Amino acid sequence: MITMLVTYAGDEQTPFDRDHWINVHFPLVRDSWGPYGLVSAGGFFPQGDGAGLIAVGVVNFRDAAAMEAALNSPETAQVMADVDIVTALKPQRSLVKPL
Repeated sequence: MITMLVTYAGDEQTPFDRDHWINVHFPLVRDSWGPYGLVSAGGFFPQGDGAGLIAVGVVNFRDAAAMEAALNSPETAQVMADVDIVTALKPQRSLVKPL
């Protein structure tokens, strides 16, 4: 399995529709990328002083080939367009190396 972290940097003043992200965006991600090998997708909101990361998505794929297939799929355009409804921030992607 390979894990992709999707992070959003901002502060307490940064507009971010948490309800849409959890209740609309993640179901869209699961429906869009499930056929390509998505295992799970969810997110959380780090606690802290309001600076730095305001949201973290954790997206697990069967393997690197499944992740590449999903990211290169036609459905990805809709997934990314939905991010624009959540926030004007551009997410950063990083991979978690398996132990």
